[in-house]
Amino acid sequence: MIPKMNFHTHTTFCDGKESAESMVLAAIEKNFNSLGFSGHSYTYFDERYCMSKEGVKEYQKEVFRLKEAYADKISIYCGIEQDFYSEESVAEFDYAIGSVHYIKKDGQFLLVDETPEIMKKDIQELFGGDPYAYAKVYFETVAGVVDKTKADIIGHFDLLTKFNEAKDIFDTSDSRYRNDGIDAIEALIHYHKPFEINTGAIYRGMRSEAYPSPDFLKEIKKRGGTILLSSDSHDGNSLGFRFHEVASMAKEIGFTSTLVWTPKGFEEIEL
Repeated sequence: MIPKMNFHTHTTFCDGKESAESMVLAAIEKNFNSLGFSGHSYTYFDERYCMSKEGVKEYQKEVFRLKEAYADKISIYCGIEQDFYSEESVAEFDYAIGSVHYIKKDGQFLLVDETPEIMKKDIQELFGGDPYAYAKVYFETVAGVVDKTKADIIGHFDLLTKFNEAKDIFDTSDSRYRNDGIDAIEALIHYHKPFEINTGAIYRGMRSEAYPSPDFLKEIKKRGGTILLSSDSHDGNSLGFRFHEVASMAKEIGFTSTLVWTPKGFEEIEL
């Protein structure tokens, strides 16, 4: 069974394309049982895509309003996508997605998912042209994301491959890349938090595979990890995008269930 839900959802409070209410109406139209919002946490060093400090309060107020207004139609949760380098508290949210959007090198914050040109320039200028040195710093940061963000969900594990569809930046079969990714999985697995299978980049036409890659999903399964389906939605149309497809892929790997968020925490649903 594919659960009718999504817990990674953005709105115009950050870099989403639609209002929170529009997203709720889209979820209801798709017969969703639950919808969790996850606005980008405030990052003091880069305010371009995240919620402002004041915006966070308005976001919480609006999501609470929608939760009450649509209580007879859908369960609504107020979560946060907490960036590794955010210094804000997650205590007042229903749940947190821990994500790495930046790595730090020589005192600079480098956006991992802005443009391929910026990534290649950073690799050339700050990592001596070595993409695997860049990947190592990324995965070392990801390895600490649960501890740093107090996350309930691990967001887009291998986001650094967003621009790598042609495999012209990283050879993801290279032992250096794989070993650093596996080291991060092993560091995270002990927290018993689900890894989201994130279809957002497929919807936006940037990738043919979800995050994490099937290769890393196999390593997660081998170590007893759990999963949660996510469309990382920035508009209503994308809610639940290709969940059937990625669920089938997860089942082929050996996963038999996915997790969903409830008022009591995670619940396991058979795929």
